[in-house]
Amino acid sequence: MTWVRKIYDWVLHWADTPYGPMALFILAFAEASFFPIPPDALLIALVLGSQVKAFKFALNCSIGSVAGALLGYAIGYFVWWSGPDQFSSFATFFFNNVPGFTEGIFYKVQGLYEEWDFWIIFTAGFTPIPYKVFTVSSGAFKISLPMFIIASIISRSARFFLVAFLIWKFGPQIKLFIDKYFNWLAIAFTVLLVGGFVAIKYLF
Repeated sequence: MTWVRKIYDWVLHWADTPYGPMALFILAFAEASFFPIPPDALLIALVLGSQVKAFKFALNCSIGSVAGALLGYAIGYFVWWSGPDQFSSFATFFFNNVPGFTEGIFYKVQGLYEEWDFWIIFTAGFTPIPYKVFTVSSGAFKISLPMFIIASIISRSARFFLVAFLIWKFGPQIKLFIDKYFNWLAIAFTVLLVGGFVAIKYLF
Protein backbone atom coordinates (compact mmCIF):
# COMPACT_ATOMS: atom_id res chain seq x y z
CA MET A 1 0.00 0.00 0.00
CA THR A 2 3.04 2.31 -0.16
CA TRP A 3 2.00 3.70 -3.53
CA VAL A 4 -1.51 4.41 -2.20
CA ARG A 5 0.02 6.32 0.70
CA LYS A 6 2.09 8.37 -1.74
CA ILE A 7 -1.03 9.21 -3.74
CA TYR A 8 -2.84 10.20 -0.54
CA ASP A 9 0.01 12.50 0.51
CA TRP A 10 0.17 13.99 -2.98
CA VAL A 11 -3.57 14.64 -3.03
CA LEU A 12 -3.48 16.18 0.44
CA HIS A 13 -0.90 18.77 -0.56
CA TRP A 14 -3.34 20.35 -3.05
CA ALA A 15 -5.20 21.89 -0.11
CA ASP A 16 -2.26 24.25 0.36
CA THR A 17 -2.02 25.31 -3.29
CA PRO A 18 -4.19 27.51 -5.51
CA TYR A 19 -4.94 24.46 -7.68
CA GLY A 20 -6.78 22.38 -5.08
CA PRO A 21 -10.30 23.56 -5.96
CA MET A 22 -9.56 23.23 -9.67
CA ALA A 23 -8.34 19.64 -9.25
CA LEU A 24 -11.42 18.80 -7.20
CA PHE A 25 -13.76 20.37 -9.76
CA ILE A 26 -12.15 18.47 -12.63
CA LEU A 27 -12.28 15.14 -10.82
CA ALA A 28 -15.92 15.63 -9.80
CA PHE A 29 -16.82 16.66 -13.35
CA ALA A 30 -15.08 13.67 -14.93
CA GLU A 31 -16.45 11.13 -12.45
CA ALA A 32 -20.04 12.09 -13.21
CA SER A 33 -19.69 11.28 -16.90
CA PHE A 34 -16.85 8.84 -17.58
CA PHE A 35 -14.07 8.62 -14.95
CA PRO A 36 -14.21 5.62 -12.54
CA ILE A 37 -12.76 7.23 -9.38
CA PRO A 38 -15.19 9.27 -7.22
CA PRO A 39 -14.06 12.68 -5.91
CA ASP A 40 -14.75 11.95 -2.24
CA ALA A 41 -11.17 10.99 -1.44
CA LEU A 42 -9.83 14.26 -2.83
CA LEU A 43 -12.56 16.23 -1.08
CA ILE A 44 -11.64 14.61 2.24
CA ALA A 45 -7.95 15.28 1.68
CA LEU A 46 -8.55 18.92 0.83
CA VAL A 47 -10.80 19.52 3.83
CA LEU A 48 -8.30 17.83 6.12
CA GLY A 49 -5.66 20.18 4.78
CA SER A 50 -7.81 23.28 5.21
CA GLN A 51 -10.90 22.83 7.37
CA VAL A 52 -11.92 26.48 7.12
CA LYS A 53 -12.57 25.90 3.40
CA ALA A 54 -14.62 22.74 3.97
CA PHE A 55 -17.92 23.99 2.59
CA LYS A 56 -16.30 25.91 -0.26
CA PHE A 57 -14.70 22.63 -1.33
CA ALA A 58 -18.06 20.86 -0.99
CA LEU A 59 -19.79 23.51 -3.11
CA ASN A 60 -17.03 23.33 -5.70
CA CYS A 61 -17.27 19.55 -5.80
CA SER A 62 -21.07 19.67 -6.11
CA ILE A 63 -21.00 22.17 -8.98
CA GLY A 64 -18.34 20.15 -10.81
CA SER A 65 -20.30 16.94 -10.37
CA VAL A 66 -23.61 18.40 -11.57
CA ALA A 67 -21.85 19.97 -14.56
CA GLY A 68 -20.32 16.58 -15.33
CA ALA A 69 -23.73 14.97 -14.95
CA LEU A 70 -25.05 17.31 -17.64
CA LEU A 71 -22.19 16.25 -19.88
CA GLY A 72 -23.12 12.62 -19.24
CA TYR A 73 -26.75 13.41 -20.06
CA ALA A 74 -25.68 15.14 -23.29
CA ILE A 75 -23.54 12.15 -24.26
CA GLY A 76 -26.52 9.86 -23.87
CA TYR A 77 -28.95 12.23 -25.55
CA PHE A 78 -26.93 13.29 -28.58
CA VAL A 79 -24.36 10.61 -29.43
CA TRP A 80 -25.55 7.34 -27.88
CA TRP A 81 -27.67 6.02 -30.74
CA SER A 82 -26.83 5.62 -34.42
CA GLY A 83 -30.38 4.54 -35.26
CA PRO A 84 -33.48 3.03 -33.61
CA ASP A 85 -32.17 0.66 -30.91
CA GLN A 86 -28.69 0.73 -32.48
CA PHE A 87 -25.71 1.80 -30.39
CA SER A 88 -23.30 4.30 -31.89
CA SER A 89 -19.55 3.66 -32.02
CA PHE A 90 -19.26 6.11 -29.12
CA ALA A 91 -21.60 3.97 -26.99
CA THR A 92 -19.64 0.85 -27.92
CA PHE A 93 -16.46 2.62 -26.80
CA PHE A 94 -18.08 3.30 -23.41
CA PHE A 95 -19.15 -0.32 -23.03
CA ASN A 96 -15.64 -1.52 -23.83
CA ASN A 97 -13.65 0.98 -21.79
CA VAL A 98 -15.65 2.41 -18.87
CA PRO A 99 -15.50 -0.02 -15.91
CA GLY A 100 -18.89 -1.42 -14.91
CA PHE A 101 -20.72 0.10 -17.88
CA THR A 102 -22.20 -2.81 -19.86
CA GLU A 103 -25.17 -3.23 -22.21
CA GLY A 104 -26.94 -5.38 -19.65
CA ILE A 105 -26.58 -2.77 -16.91
CA PHE A 106 -27.62 -0.05 -19.34
CA TYR A 107 -30.97 -1.73 -20.02
CA LYS A 108 -31.48 -2.57 -16.34
CA VAL A 109 -31.21 1.14 -15.61
CA GLN A 110 -34.04 1.79 -18.07
CA GLY A 111 -36.32 -0.39 -15.97
CA LEU A 112 -35.24 1.42 -12.81
CA TYR A 113 -36.17 4.77 -14.38
CA GLU A 114 -39.61 3.48 -15.32
CA GLU A 115 -40.23 2.25 -11.77
CA TRP A 116 -38.49 4.83 -9.56
CA ASP A 117 -37.98 7.96 -11.70
CA PHE A 118 -36.57 10.76 -9.49
CA TRP A 119 -35.53 8.45 -6.69
CA ILE A 120 -33.18 6.24 -8.67
CA ILE A 121 -31.21 9.29 -9.84
CA PHE A 122 -31.14 10.60 -6.27
CA THR A 123 -29.94 7.21 -4.97
CA ALA A 124 -27.21 6.96 -7.59
CA GLY A 125 -26.07 10.49 -6.79
CA PHE A 126 -25.89 9.96 -3.05
CA THR A 127 -24.51 6.42 -2.75
CA PRO A 128 -21.39 4.59 -4.06
CA ILE A 129 -23.42 3.32 -7.05
CA PRO A 130 -21.51 4.54 -10.16
CA TYR A 131 -23.24 7.81 -11.01
CA LYS A 132 -21.98 7.98 -14.61
CA VAL A 133 -24.05 4.94 -15.56
CA PHE A 134 -27.18 6.88 -14.64
CA THR A 135 -26.21 10.25 -16.09
CA VAL A 136 -25.48 8.83 -19.54
CA SER A 137 -28.49 6.52 -19.42
CA SER A 138 -30.74 9.44 -18.46
CA GLY A 139 -29.86 11.21 -21.69
CA ALA A 140 -30.09 8.05 -23.79
CA PHE A 141 -33.58 7.29 -22.48
CA LYS A 142 -34.59 10.96 -22.62
CA ILE A 143 -35.45 11.27 -18.95
CA SER A 144 -36.98 14.63 -18.00
CA LEU A 145 -34.05 17.07 -17.91
CA PRO A 146 -35.48 19.38 -15.19
CA MET A 147 -36.14 16.37 -12.96
CA PHE A 148 -32.66 15.03 -13.68
CA ILE A 149 -31.04 18.36 -12.76
CA ILE A 150 -33.03 18.72 -9.54
CA ALA A 151 -32.25 15.15 -8.44
CA SER A 152 -28.57 15.63 -9.27
CA ILE A 153 -28.27 18.93 -7.40
CA ILE A 154 -29.97 17.57 -4.28
CA SER A 155 -28.19 14.21 -4.14
CA ARG A 156 -24.70 15.37 -5.08
CA SER A 157 -24.84 18.38 -2.74
CA ALA A 158 -26.19 16.26 0.12
CA ARG A 159 -23.39 13.75 -0.33
CA PHE A 160 -20.48 16.16 -0.60
CA PHE A 161 -21.69 18.59 2.05
CA LEU A 162 -22.22 15.67 4.43
CA VAL A 163 -18.64 14.50 3.84
CA ALA A 164 -17.31 18.03 4.29
CA PHE A 165 -19.34 18.56 7.47
CA LEU A 166 -18.06 15.37 9.07
CA ILE A 167 -14.45 16.24 8.30
CA TRP A 168 -15.00 19.86 9.41
CA LYS A 169 -16.59 18.72 12.67
CA PHE A 170 -14.27 15.86 13.54
CA GLY A 171 -11.22 16.70 11.40
CA PRO A 172 -8.35 16.33 13.89
CA GLN A 173 -9.67 13.03 15.24
CA ILE A 174 -10.41 11.70 11.76
CA LYS A 175 -6.96 12.71 10.52
CA LEU A 176 -5.30 10.77 13.33
CA PHE A 177 -7.53 7.79 12.58
CA ILE A 178 -6.71 7.91 8.84
CA ASP A 179 -2.98 8.18 9.53
CA LYS A 180 -3.12 5.19 11.87
CA TYR A 181 -5.34 2.91 9.80
CA PHE A 182 -4.68 4.20 6.30
CA ASN A 183 -3.94 0.82 4.70
CA TRP A 184 -7.17 -0.71 5.95
CA LEU A 185 -9.16 2.34 4.90
CA ALA A 186 -7.65 2.16 1.40
CA ILE A 187 -8.83 -1.43 1.14
CA ALA A 188 -12.30 -0.48 2.42
CA PHE A 189 -12.52 2.37 -0.09
CA THR A 190 -11.64 -0.01 -2.93
CA VAL A 191 -14.25 -2.51 -1.74
CA LEU A 192 -16.91 0.22 -1.72
CA LEU A 193 -15.92 1.35 -5.21
CA VAL A 194 -16.08 -2.16 -6.66
CA GLY A 195 -19.20 -2.88 -4.62
CA GLY A 196 -21.06 -0.08 -6.38
CA PHE A 197 -20.62 -1.80 -9.72
CA VAL A 198 -21.55 -5.18 -8.23
CA ALA A 199 -24.73 -3.67 -6.78
CA ILE A 200 -25.91 -2.56 -10.20
CA LYS A 201 -25.11 -5.92 -11.76
CA TYR A 202 -26.67 -8.22 -9.19
CA LEU A 203 -29.20 -6.28 -7.14
CA PHE A 204 -31.13 -4.44 -9.86
